Amino acid sequence: MDKHQGKTGVVKGYFPKSHLHVMGFSTLLCFSFGYLWYVFSGTSSKVSDTTSSNTQDFHNIKKPRMIYTKPQILKPPRCDVLMMTPWFAPIVWEGTYNSEILNEQFRQRNVTVGLTVFAIKKYVVFLKTFLETAETYFMVGHRVNYYIFTDRPEEVPKVALKEGRNVVVLQVQNYPRWQEISMRRMEMLSYFSQQRFINEVSYLVCVDVDMRFNDQVGVEILSDLFGTLHPGFYAAERRSFTYERRPASQAYVPSDEGDFYYMGSIFGGTVMEVYKLTKKCHEAIMVDKANGIEAIWQEESHLNKYFLYHKPTKILSPEYMWDDNLGRPEILKKRRFLAVPKNHAAIRNK
Repeated sequence: MDKHQGKTGVVKGYFPKSHLHVMGFSTLLCFSFGYLWYVFSGTSSKVSDTTSSNTQDFHNIKKPRMIYTKPQILKPPRCDVLMMTPWFAPIVWEGTYNSEILNEQFRQRNVTVGLTVFAIKKYVVFLKTFLETAETYFMVGHRVNYYIFTDRPEEVPKVALKEGRNVVVLQVQNYPRWQEISMRRMEMLSYFSQQRFINEVSYLVCVDVDMRFNDQVGVEILSDLFGTLHPGFYAAERRSFTYERRPASQAYVPSDEGDFYYMGSIFGGTVMEVYKLTKKCHEAIMVDKANGIEAIWQEESHLNKYFLYHKPTKILSPEYMWDDNLGRPEILKKRRFLAVPKNHAAIRNK
């Protein structure tokens, strides 16, 4: 396993050499005065406490209100200028990184990436297309373990794999309701991150199976902790976000808080950071369950609550999670990971 899996200082590969001089100016443009006031006023708490040994559920810790102007994410006029959040997390768009340099840096580190996917019940029908397109576009030239969680291991298709890439089938139980299956992902990812993944891979990329890769998705996405902007809300104001708005839920986010709305279909980071995320989300889901409440968008709601107080160190633009039903906006130069058209009623709970 890569001893430096937690390092994210791959600066040179992230900026085309001819445009490094614009970074200082573009970064300043990204700042919100409200956010800066929040950070430096001395009233805020740490957004992430990764060294604490306190195992208390993060939802139950009383935190100060995080009131500041919502950050913006749309690209500047020049696509070769890297946009950053107020907490210095880069937002990844086409043209804002040098893939050749990044690939070489990660190859030198001998990185192995784990790609996790859940194929429960009839969702196994999506595996063939998912794996075939992943072999064409996902982490090309790097070692990959495909971790397939399924209750039907005998139906996992045989797909030709390149050298250094392996399919690992992990048998899990199913549940009567698709919502329950969806929420249990956090439990399984947490358990296997601690028991297995930490010994086998450097990074985890956690995705939905009813998707297909449509363009290159490479090491430019890797970071300690990354989230992906929801294609339906990337340009929306925070009051429009479909956060869980009921205070009784552990996933509750007030209408005047929040940075972005993140998609549950693709997130990841180092194994340790994914373990922390999934463990906390699973614990919160179980508290809700005991209280007879279920967050509006299941584990995605809890993911968004987690990212509010544990800021991602990198954010993927909608290029990395798109649905063609939303059209082809001009800002979208690449459609890297696409939703597969499907009949939900024919697939869920079957």
